[in-house]
Amino acid sequence: MQMLYNSDSFAVVRIDIEEAAAPALSRGGYEIVDKFARKEIFIQGALAERFKTEVQALVENDPSEEEMDALIAGFAGVMAQPLVLH
Repeated sequence: MQMLYNSDSFAVVRIDIEEAAAPALSRGGYEIVDKFARKEIFIQGALAERFKTEVQALVENDPSEEEMDALIAGFAGVMAQPLVLH
């Protein structure tokens, strides 16, 4: 687990799940938390690859926090899981 981004609005954590018995089955994704809406989503597969590609393209241009938050907000529409704190 690696914290990739943390602002007042969003947090993004990269999660890698490694299968010791079958390394080819290792997988992972990104957990995106919308702090104001109190919702989160875990994305993997094609959606995670799209997210990674879009973030990498943005990072090349040294984005502001507002630009990064705007990109992440594009994924907020699919967040359905309420954030529960323990």
